[in-house]
Amino acid sequence: MRRKATIVGLGLIGGSIAIDLRKSGLYDEVTGVDLNADHALQALQLKLVDKIEHEGKALSTADLIVLAIPVNGIHAILPAVLDMIKDNAVVVDTGSTKSLICKSVSNHPKRNRFVASHPIAGTENSGPTAAFGGLFRSKTNIICEAEKSADEALQTALRLFNELGMKTIFMQPDEHDRHVAYVSHLSHVSSFLLGQTVLDIEKDEKNIAVLAGSGFASTVRLAKSSPDMWAPIFEQNMEYLSQALQEYIIHLQRFQYHLLKRNTNELHHTLREANHIRRILDGIETKTLSIEKQDV
Repeated sequence: MRRKATIVGLGLIGGSIAIDLRKSGLYDEVTGVDLNADHALQALQLKLVDKIEHEGKALSTADLIVLAIPVNGIHAILPAVLDMIKDNAVVVDTGSTKSLICKSVSNHPKRNRFVASHPIAGTENSGPTAAFGGLFRSKTNIICEAEKSADEALQTALRLFNELGMKTIFMQPDEHDRHVAYVSHLSHVSSFLLGQTVLDIEKDEKNIAVLAGSGFASTVRLAKSSPDMWAPIFEQNMEYLSQALQEYIIHLQRFQYHLLKRNTNELHHTLREANHIRRILDGIETKTLSIEKQDV
């Protein structure tokens, strides 16, 4: 019997999943759904998917459905998606927030066919042309409320993420949203607002282009990310992101105070304390290289 996977949303995340899924051979057919007709056509031309189908047919006939659209879209359509699927189908999402998404189907009769997931990977680029194979290799995937998914559905999701080369860990939705507010969402807010600040102050774009070094470019890289994706993420994780922002603002204000007081010792102390992040990041990089060597 032919097995079919459907990817809803054919941008960077959905398109990259589709590429690796087609290579894996886990499914006989990988079908795409995208409300943006241009994106759907591009995905077909780039051979990210085998075919493009209407949403109703694509969802009702698939064995695996991956929802790779903005989190507000996942929250809105997930109950209807579960209404449409076959009894033994599995639905996986890729949303960067989890609490509201999980609550949207907490009482749905097919809740056990849904696996709430967050594969942590990406670039600042978007759309089908940004997709590429291997995006998820050696990255971390988070599954929430695993106890509410049927064992067989959970194993199907784990097989997918293992095929993508990911390590999966388990959390509850609130725990997930709290952690990503600090290590992911806050960094995107910082990048967006740094970009906005520089644009407001440096009215002459030529000065930005000429004077911006690699440090500025790397810091504001995330500001090139899609607002259509990130604005709903910020909204859905408002509570934890607001807490993270408040703590960040306190650190900025303290730094400004020492700067105005010309307190070099305190400034140096702050920078030295922040340098401890190097130990964590270097450890992640070393571990990633080790995994990649084992895969060769």
